[in-house]
Amino acid sequence: VQLQASGGGLVQAGGSLRLSCAASGRTFSNVVMGWFRQAPGKEREFVARITWSSGSTYYSDSVKGRFTISINNAQNTVYLQMNSLKFEDTARYYCAASRVVTTTPSLFHTWGQGTQVTVSS
Repeated sequence: VQLQASGGGLVQAGGSLRLSCAASGRTFSNVVMGWFRQAPGKEREFVARITWSSGSTYYSDSVKGRFTISINNAQNTVYLQMNSLKFEDTARYYCAASRVVTTTPSLFHTWGQGTQVTVSS
């Protein structure tokens, strides 16, 4: 499995961005896809996950109601729509794949390279 994240950039507080994670290399029906983020000097933080087969989603409290994770099965792509962005959302965002339903980074076996999101206040 290979994951390629894109869509990051510089945005003003209150604005929106949509991140994409293109997956290739195998079928994904039994995979859980997650988005994580890491700011300088901080640990990697869970943001959202989606189960590929069922579409079931789960969000961290810090982004619930502002971010939406979704899947385009035809394009093997996972999206993270980010609205009402805040300065504290600034981080490098990573997509990852797991065989279990979890929010623990160490249980995600495949990671994309990350994409930088910078929110100006």
